[in-house]
Amino acid sequence: MVDDEIEMRKGIAKKIEWSKFGFNLAGEAENGREALELAEKIIPDIVITDIKMPFMDGIKFLEKLRKSIADVKVVILTGFDEFEYAKEAIKLNVDEYVLKPISANDLIQILLKLKRQLDEEIAQKENIEALKNHYVRSMPILKEKFFSSLITNKMFKSDIEEKCRSYNINLEGIYYTVAVVNIDENKLLKYRKIRNLEESEIMKYAVLNIVNEVGYKHGINSTFMHNDKIVLLISKLIDKREVVISDVLVTLEEIRQSIEKYLKITVTIGLGTIENDVTMLQESFRNAITALDYRLILGSNRVIWIEDIEPNSKDKIIFDESMEHYLESSIKVGTKNELSLVLDEMFHKLSDGKASFKDYQVYLLGMLTSILKAAQSSNVDLAEVFGKNINIFVELYELTDLIHVIEWFKNIAFKIMNYIAQNRKDSLKFMVEKAQDYIRENYKDSDININDICTYLHISQTYFSLIFKRETKTTFINYLTAIRMEEAKKLLKTTDMKTLVIARLVGYSEPNYFSYCFKKFFCMSPSEYRNKN
Repeated sequence: MVDDEIEMRKGIAKKIEWSKFGFNLAGEAENGREALELAEKIIPDIVITDIKMPFMDGIKFLEKLRKSIADVKVVILTGFDEFEYAKEAIKLNVDEYVLKPISANDLIQILLKLKRQLDEEIAQKENIEALKNHYVRSMPILKEKFFSSLITNKMFKSDIEEKCRSYNINLEGIYYTVAVVNIDENKLLKYRKIRNLEESEIMKYAVLNIVNEVGYKHGINSTFMHNDKIVLLISKLIDKREVVISDVLVTLEEIRQSIEKYLKITVTIGLGTIENDVTMLQESFRNAITALDYRLILGSNRVIWIEDIEPNSKDKIIFDESMEHYLESSIKVGTKNELSLVLDEMFHKLSDGKASFKDYQVYLLGMLTSILKAAQSSNVDLAEVFGKNINIFVELYELTDLIHVIEWFKNIAFKIMNYIAQNRKDSLKFMVEKAQDYIRENYKDSDININDICTYLHISQTYFSLIFKRETKTTFINYLTAIRMEEAKKLLKTTDMKTLVIARLVGYSEPNYFSYCFKKFFCMSPSEYRNKN
């Protein structure tokens, strides 16, 4: 409820038993500015507002409100029966335009009418949603038949594309592969026993639900049951094969772990070859089934990729772009413990691999290059960190065993991390000091805003707000207001200038709003402060 007359607000608030009629009086405001701030916080269903108010009238308030909460219901409750106001109200889609005085009963009838409209709108949305759900439920059988055809028959690309359009399936990609999830029925955990066929079928669909959930999170939407196994058709638009492999394996491992965690059963996942043509999904599926056969040798409860174990498999040890990003990110924004874990994980992969000595060297050079890239992008002075005469690559080649290599890498990474953290801290402090100087130099400008400062500093508003509050323990608006108020206090105390002149000098184009802010800040009006001092 918005009205500058406190008696009117309180009178309406007290006379109506809001909860009895299914309402909750969410808040009150005495002018449009306060109302706008409050509305953006609580997101009301209905707003009751006066028109003539100080600082921001009802029409201006509604214009701004409609931009942020388009579907809010509005009741204008005013003592001004003027044509221009009514015309503006029609433009803003005001639901009710009522002249004061109005009885509590009449107001309730208006609100109940709006409540019925809201209920109808909600019901209509729910009905549309129900129709959508019905449509979605009718599609799975056709989709599943199409998916089965993709992995069992050789299809023309044009037929595949036509079916995808008909069933609203996205199989667009640069690389394609198939994964098959097999429940390890002979290795169920002791506390999860399947007693009959019905429970077995329920378990399969429980597994399918988890596969769908994790797969959807990673952009995999084509999963289905085929011959008691769960099949994932995976398409990736990423143009780096190594990134695709890493991404898919991470997703499948998350699926495996989630199933074990939530269902207390284990699964083995076979991953087929990585193909670059959607018509080759049949070949990838055949290889995924072959990969599952290797669980007899390698053991179950794992992800088995056919290219890891067949003669034409790719390199086992690859320091790919995802790992590079992972390492750089840990150095720049991680903790010492997180960085240590990342390095341990990467060296664990190295120690488990079966590659040549050259492959090990390439892998280590990839790691070192990533660390140096993180340093370079953060303007780290390597000579300052390690000394002028150090040659990092020579030092690396002189190391003779993995334990010393690990210690050496961690030492370098930790030093660079500490340098970046300290430099960031100093940079943030300097940036906030520049912002404070800018505010002190430009507070007289009534149009100064946070966007001006962010443009000056070349940073985003979100980031500026975060660092400014963290360094100063206050917000930009509060800091600007404090500067203006202190200057206004000084002028009131040391000059005989009029209040309206002082208001302009400290950045307020509206003298009334200046007086309002001054009183709110110092608990007395400008004239009271001048008389007192």
